[in-house]
Amino acid sequence: MPVIGFLNSASPDGYTPMVSAFRQGLKEAGYVEGQNVSIEYRWANGQYDRLTALADDLVRRQVSVIAANTPANLVAKAATSTIPIVFTTGSDPVQLGLVSSLNRPGGNITGATQLTLEVAPKRMELAHQLVPTATVIALLVNPTNPAQAEPVTKASQAAAETLGLHVNVLHASTEAELDEAFTTFLQMRAGALVITPDTFFDSHAELLAALTLRHLVPAIYQFRQFVAAGGLISYGGSITDSYHLAGVYAGRILKGDKPADLPVQESNKVELFINLKSAKTLGLAIPLSLLGRADEVIE
Repeated sequence: MPVIGFLNSASPDGYTPMVSAFRQGLKEAGYVEGQNVSIEYRWANGQYDRLTALADDLVRRQVSVIAANTPANLVAKAATSTIPIVFTTGSDPVQLGLVSSLNRPGGNITGATQLTLEVAPKRMELAHQLVPTATVIALLVNPTNPAQAEPVTKASQAAAETLGLHVNVLHASTEAELDEAFTTFLQMRAGALVITPDTFFDSHAELLAALTLRHLVPAIYQFRQFVAAGGLISYGGSITDSYHLAGVYAGRILKGDKPADLPVQESNKVELFINLKSAKTLGLAIPLSLLGRADEVIE
């Protein structure tokens, strides 16, 4: 039975939809976990310094394919040039150095992307739309993942400047630093918080949602799990769609396709989720135009 190494920077908590989407993609390619394929899961739980050891372990086990997200995909690429790798990422895989081009990836790696950098300005616009009186917006980033944090920060700052807003950047890469970031947010009197996409934040979606409600902070993130946990709003590319595409590719590689011959797939699906109950708690009136565009409104 072939074995897939599932290397992920986050934790399994909150990643159930993505794992399910990956399995669905595998199923469409003819593989069902436990029947004709096995999956070895390796979670870094937001501790990126653990990724090298986890990747090396999968290489030693000689798995058939490695499926990895950012920044785990970069670590996996450094760990092996022979085992096929299927990545998911919200960054530009060419700029990251994962592939030489989207149409002809080359080497042993290919994968799927979801919109992240492209929708970063829109999250800033939505924050401004939700709290139009705010002149200062805070941006929460994980400094230990610069490949993702830096371009999103630049795009967000450019959008804010166009809107006449000032951006204060907050850093956090541990739970303790998340608490500190919210304390700083209150001190700076920012009107809203935009959380940049990061697997550490994905793993702590429930904590982030709880902190925003506890401190009455209007906040916007990229993924639905934040809103489902009580966060105000999310807007961004569909991460579940990119995991589904990655699952299909993993299955095709198991059947004999070469990563170098599989063009990088780009998911263009964008999702908007709103928690109306949280909006009432925060004393915010959600514009009808936003409610009408939402993929789901949680009440």
